[in-house]
Amino acid sequence: MAVRHPLLAAITFSLLAFVTEPASSQSLRYANQGDLKSLDPYTLRETTTTAHQSHVYEGLVARDRNLKTIPALAESWETPEPTRWRFHLRHNVTFHNGDPFTADDVIFSAARVRATGSNFTSVIPPDAKFIKVDDFTVDVVLSSPNPILISQWDGWLIMDKKWCEEHNAVAPTPASATTPSYASLNENGTGPFTIENHQPGVKTVFKPYPKWWGKPEHNLKEIVFTPIASDATRVAALLSGEVDVIEPVPIQDIQRVNASGVAKVLSGPELRTLFLGFDQSRDELLYSNVKGKNPFKDIRVRQAFFKAIDVDLIKSRVMRGLSTPTALMIAPELFSLSKDFTREKPDVDAAKKLLSEAGYPDGFEVTLDCPNDRYVNDAAICQAVVGMLARIGVKVDLLAQPKALFFAKVLKPGGYKTSFYMLGWQPSSQDSHNVLHDLMGCRDDAKDTTRGESNLGGYCNKEFDAITDKVLVETDPAKRDQLIKQAFQIGIKDYAYIPLHQQALAWGVSNKVKLTQRADNQVLLYWATKSE
Repeated sequence: MAVRHPLLAAITFSLLAFVTEPASSQSLRYANQGDLKSLDPYTLRETTTTAHQSHVYEGLVARDRNLKTIPALAESWETPEPTRWRFHLRHNVTFHNGDPFTADDVIFSAARVRATGSNFTSVIPPDAKFIKVDDFTVDVVLSSPNPILISQWDGWLIMDKKWCEEHNAVAPTPASATTPSYASLNENGTGPFTIENHQPGVKTVFKPYPKWWGKPEHNLKEIVFTPIASDATRVAALLSGEVDVIEPVPIQDIQRVNASGVAKVLSGPELRTLFLGFDQSRDELLYSNVKGKNPFKDIRVRQAFFKAIDVDLIKSRVMRGLSTPTALMIAPELFSLSKDFTREKPDVDAAKKLLSEAGYPDGFEVTLDCPNDRYVNDAAICQAVVGMLARIGVKVDLLAQPKALFFAKVLKPGGYKTSFYMLGWQPSSQDSHNVLHDLMGCRDDAKDTTRGESNLGGYCNKEFDAITDKVLVETDPAKRDQLIKQAFQIGIKDYAYIPLHQQALAWGVSNKVKLTQRADNQVLLYWATKSE
């Protein structure tokens, strides 16, 4: 159905997409290095988890194979006035338990996603008012114009109000929860698949939902997801035919998979940026031998760390050439003026001098938090960082953990418990504002605002925030790009973060399977077909 509101301009990415012919129904077995811990769609804002959830739950909008925003549970929308959006909901949609989908579920989900415990609080402005016009019409009233509102909603999935209330699941399940909630072990979405069996850390079985409102583009009778942390075991399972799709393929095994005759590697650039961050908010670091002060509050220390990290060496030694070193906290495909930035060269001697000037001539000790099953070669990257910082006298204690433990530690509520960390970030809106606001904006823990929700280290510059606010409402593309450039220049001058690189996509796919690879690295199997 035609959308009455002009869709926001979308960036076209290079995709590997396959046109498929109908085939008989098949079972598809998928393995990823990481686990699916919680089925609550607001627990963890992480690409792989969101992809799993998107087989089961749906948002008001979605993205197509080219990452263009398209209608989903909202079949159309318009803006009657600059600060009011009106969404017309799809009729005859049911949740998997048979409950009808209505405006009440949208309003409930808008409140739940902004509640304490959600990792998606910034997808909706905190002052946005959701108003029920009728059962299938919802108005969203904003305090100021927001031309990119719906592009920010990628990953915001709608839940059943009645079901949540019946099962004491009104509150979202935080990543740090030690006791699973009903919503973390069960699902009730409107999407093309249901979950028949979920055993965290072991197996999750998806089945097609026969009453789904859309037309299936897959030919699957089930999806069986199994987490396989070991690189060697994951590749062996693909080559033996025990699984059909794996992600990621270890860089060292790409050639072997392509030469196997039974599978291939789908590869391409990813939009995620990996980076290092510092705790710049506490007066004393939680995990350091420096007592009574925080060395990362001194810009000279942050600059020294930056100068000690050789991203080209990480590219050649750890990533085997399959990474793109970066000067920015966003992929160049997502910001037209990225070419105006060049990365400062590494300089060990200058780094040592900066540390000495800051009062640490012999360095100091600090813990580096790092996932070991989330990004390509994540633990190996962190180990390389340990060695590079050792050259300037900094002793780094590496704490590399599975992503479930890593995110439970560093995310709120009760989180942000890190002194030095590695993280990857891809703006769900495919826009710089998401990076400037969510990742680099000043965090106000007392007011619990959405700005800086994923700013784990508490970097804060009020001038930066003021420019970010102008970016949100500026409609002239050239003026907007200049504002974004100004903001990034401030972040670079402050040594707010240490951007590392964009990694390359590497999916291992059986020759029997055809699917679409998107640059956001979401493995979406509702587009997959499998032959005999």
